[in-house]
Amino acid sequence: MVPLPHLMALSAAIFAIGVLGFLTRRNILVMFMSVELMLNAVNLAFVALGSRLGTMDGQVIVFFVMTVAAAEATVGLAIIISIFRGRETVQADDLTMLKW
Repeated sequence: MVPLPHLMALSAAIFAIGVLGFLTRRNILVMFMSVELMLNAVNLAFVALGSRLGTMDGQVIVFFVMTVAAAEATVGLAIIISIFRGRETVQADDLTMLKW
């Protein structure tokens, strides 16, 4: 059995990689994948804590987070495809449609 501090450290490292990827990359697809990476890091932490406490609470929360992530992926990819068709770019710096 893997000790809880190791799992939490792994979760924190994955979350930090996701935050770093979101803040440094300007490609919308990479930013989108970074958000998914952060969600998976949180899921790992929920499962690790749930198994340590001996309850199913962590797995139940992960189920709801995965449901929200699937909906977010569907809507997010649809928006990204729509933006790409209209602007022919997925670079966040080139998208200024919300500016006046």
